[in-house]
Amino acid sequence: MRNYKNLKIWEQGIELVKQIYVLVKQLPSSEKFGLKSQITRAAVSIPSNIAEGCARNSEVEFKRFLEIAMGSLFEVHTQLIIIQELKFINPEDLADIFELIETEGRMINGLINTIKNS
Repeated sequence: MRNYKNLKIWEQGIELVKQIYVLVKQLPSSEKFGLKSQITRAAVSIPSNIAEGCARNSEVEFKRFLEIAMGSLFEVHTQLIIIQELKFINPEDLADIFELIETEGRMINGLINTIKNS
């Protein structure tokens, strides 16, 4: 069993969750049950699936949970684009989060590829 707390991708996932929670405070209250709820659930899913995958006994299962985390990352990215397109948030306020998403995606993908090639 791996210690997920030692994984940089898990730490980055937690950082992304924190940034998303700060960001959604800027969304209109009418989005409480829409984008706010959807994006926070998707963001929380990223480090949660990484942690759950670490508890699995096989590399195949671990890889599967990393793929689920990647799907949630893409979901968050898409929702941020929607927020940007709807002009709910200033694009400059989204730049750091987009950069964090890109870094997290590369890291998850790298670990998936390492597992595939081992």
